[in-house]
Amino acid sequence: MPLRITSWNVNGIRNPFGYEPWRANRTYQAMFDTLEADIVVMQEAKIQRKDLQDDMVLVPGWDVYFSLPKHKKGYSGVAIYTRSSKCAPIRAEEGITGVLCPPNSATSFRDLPEDQRIGGYPRPGQLSSEVDEATLDSEGRAVILEFPAFVLIGVYSPATRDESRDEFRQAYIDAMDVRVRNLVAMGKQVILTGDLNIIRSELDTAGLAERLRKEELSLDDFFSSPSRRFLNQIVFGGRVLGERDEGREEPVLWDLCREFHPTRTGMYTCWETKKNCRPGNFGSRIDYVLCSSGIKDWFIDSNIQEGLLGSDHCPVYATMSDTVNHNRTITPLTDLMNPEGMFSKGERQREWTIKDALPTSAKLIPEFKNRRSIKDMFFKKPTTAAKPTIATATTSSQALPPLPTTNPAVPEQDPSTQNDPVFLQPSSQTTAPPSSNSTLDASPQKPPPKRPAAASLGTRPQKKGKVTLAKETSKTGASASQGTLKGFFKPKTPIPSPSQEPAGTSNTSSTPPANSSASTLLPAESAPETHSPSPPLNENTGSSLMESPLTTIPSDEKVFDPIENKASWSKLLGKRVVPKCEHGEDCISRTTKKPGVNCGRSFFMCGRPTGPSGKKEDGTTEFCCRTFIWSSEWKPGSSVSSG
Repeated sequence: MPLRITSWNVNGIRNPFGYEPWRANRTYQAMFDTLEADIVVMQEAKIQRKDLQDDMVLVPGWDVYFSLPKHKKGYSGVAIYTRSSKCAPIRAEEGITGVLCPPNSATSFRDLPEDQRIGGYPRPGQLSSEVDEATLDSEGRAVILEFPAFVLIGVYSPATRDESRDEFRQAYIDAMDVRVRNLVAMGKQVILTGDLNIIRSELDTAGLAERLRKEELSLDDFFSSPSRRFLNQIVFGGRVLGERDEGREEPVLWDLCREFHPTRTGMYTCWETKKNCRPGNFGSRIDYVLCSSGIKDWFIDSNIQEGLLGSDHCPVYATMSDTVNHNRTITPLTDLMNPEGMFSKGERQREWTIKDALPTSAKLIPEFKNRRSIKDMFFKKPTTAAKPTIATATTSSQALPPLPTTNPAVPEQDPSTQNDPVFLQPSSQTTAPPSSNSTLDASPQKPPPKRPAAASLGTRPQKKGKVTLAKETSKTGASASQGTLKGFFKPKTPIPSPSQEPAGTSNTSSTPPANSSASTLLPAESAPETHSPSPPLNENTGSSLMESPLTTIPSDEKVFDPIENKASWSKLLGKRVVPKCEHGEDCISRTTKKPGVNCGRSFFMCGRPTGPSGKKEDGTTEFCCRTFIWSSEWKPGSSVSSG
């Protein structure tokens, strides 16, 4: 499949969703699919890091890299989204000069080890401006990604506003020119794309003659400005007046849109919104996709998408062939767009994982790390079956010592479920029961763990409930407290034990006989939904559970029928049934608006209107009923009668 690179100044990362066709499906995944893009370079994101949302970062199937302003909040900003199934960068940087630092690091990009940096940074003397490099990269104007095939530079060049910004604008353009030329001199292929805010030629702007007349400028003066001179010197076929500048003797990039449409007029990418210039196509072309000579022949198409609304700019794209001539060999493009070992001869060898994300990836921001989108939770293909796990449960200092969990027959716990609260299950291959010398009041050699832990075989982990041993025991004695809502529906059936005392007595801290293992009760709320392969617990079987005052249930306690309880909850939480009035018709619901104790309460009443409703056969007048009942007092099966 071909690979498409799309550049779009969105004028706010959420701005397009106010327009068609993006309004119908307000997701970035749907937007990128509509653009048919595999790499999307956005300019003017206009967002702060604290305002980043899940749908911006955790886009299914996509990785994203941001460069956001350090001081001017909600200003500028560049983002590059990459489709993980087609391409994955091997290095990523923020800024055009390399003076910024990776996340959680005090070392700048330019000072990293050689195998970790992209290179091409401005050398001393190459930048003559008084604007320091840290200031140039403080406005979030560039993201640079390196693939094995080329270096992609996504930029948002400063616009011409007033004279106070002229020095900054020119300094940034010079830094951009130096970085591109240094990378090409290193032998790397380069793609420079984004909103350059520069008009290249007469074909790239509307009404140029009238503009020159008003400003009293000649055409040569217009194209002799520093910014336009830079662009025409860096691209092949540019219009350069006079001698070329020092260090810019040779062009290094190709203007792809003009290469595929050399004489097309009206190919504009930006329109002034205040004057509503877009319907009449009175605009300028200031968004570009430029590439170096070594990969020019890889591109099979380049154009603008002026019909897509959502900003004062339109998207610009360039499409690369799925197979390219690399080192005189026809090679699948995917082999050159991914780290080594991910693709081989166009066939995927392994899937992209979060481990392939680079340090500057937004997916590694603490707010989003180790999180998934809701769609991934339902549609992600399972890798391997869940492994059964065993963990020891701990109780108070008077409980039995924890059993060892070093059973070699039990697999290790899956790291993804280490923090999930689960319950202990009996196993067919359990460890030996405690020796007869173990006593409940014996001092443990090691302090017990702070939290109870257990494992679940094939069942979904349940939420952790609060356990207050001392408090509950002091109030309820041997009775069990309800830990989860599920426990309300489970019958609490005690497991017989030879050491259990007769009903009516309490023995929560007594020591079991030394010649038998401790008999315990499985909490009702933790009862497994699947049958365990272990034999039933009785006085002759070593138990892998431990006794806890919270789980001891007196034998004379009432056993609740789960079917009856479920039916009760269904009546309470089920869909409300509308009562009938005396006419056999559905009542209508009304809400009291009159101030007083009943203000805001809802009630049912007959739906017929007030006043005479017709003549009876005997000539008398029939009136409708107005008797009502409060909704909270009505029960299914009853009706509303008239008075």
